[in-house]
Amino acid sequence: MTNFIKRTISGIGFAAIMLAAFLTNEYVFGVVMLLSLIIMMKEFLQMTCGSSYRYSQMLSILSGATLFILTYLFKGFGVPGRFVILAFVPVFILMINSLYVKDKTCFDKFSNLYAVLIYIAVPWSVLNFAVFNAAGEFNGLLLLSFFCIIWGTDVGAYMFGITLGQKYGKKLFPSISPKKSWIGFWGGLFVAILVAVALHYVGIFRFDLIHCIFMGALLCVAGVYGDLIESQWKRHYNVKDSGNLIPGHGGLLDRFDSALIAIPIGIIYLVMLNVL
Repeated sequence: MTNFIKRTISGIGFAAIMLAAFLTNEYVFGVVMLLSLIIMMKEFLQMTCGSSYRYSQMLSILSGATLFILTYLFKGFGVPGRFVILAFVPVFILMINSLYVKDKTCFDKFSNLYAVLIYIAVPWSVLNFAVFNAAGEFNGLLLLSFFCIIWGTDVGAYMFGITLGQKYGKKLFPSISPKKSWIGFWGGLFVAILVAVALHYVGIFRFDLIHCIFMGALLCVAGVYGDLIESQWKRHYNVKDSGNLIPGHGGLLDRFDSALIAIPIGIIYLVMLNVL
């Protein structure tokens, strides 16, 4: 019961912060998302690099933060897009710094300093394309809708998986995540599509119904892959959670693992439709 109360309170607090980021203004969004990025990168590097290359880890996080900030300024405040290329400067410094690392006994870990940029910083920076329109006006409802579909997927997968998936059917990816089942996946897909259709009828998803259904399915599938990708990292490094920031829930990367894949794919889909 104590753990349940802890999970509930921390979950409500987490949801409140996220709602504030999406529904208030661009400044709250920018601060919350930037801090989230930094924390997720720190969690990943702690998991993969530990105490090795502390200075280089800071350079890697600086590179990711710079990319997010420049993309944020480009989309929301009219800063010319050419300045986004400045995000490469800390990356070049990181590369050069690797030459001066004296202890290279664990140099294979250095690759994770680059992996975290592709895995976390780049997808997270793409979120800016969902909240700012062509005129630089802020509206977080679309991004909130993406998260609602992802959370709906998680709820559906848990409900169907815990009631039916553990008894019937095959496991989805037993070598990486033994508890996930195909029944849970189909349950998550069903709920994701229901959420997308509901968002359409309340006027938040202002796309054709067929596109909303496809969006629900697309975000569900991509989110499941995002969850599995993080699970693979954790299994390789033999850790249960990426961190302990959220009591009872683990780290921030554990909360956003699905979003790192699903949301950029959803944004790409809408860009290809020329509606974003």
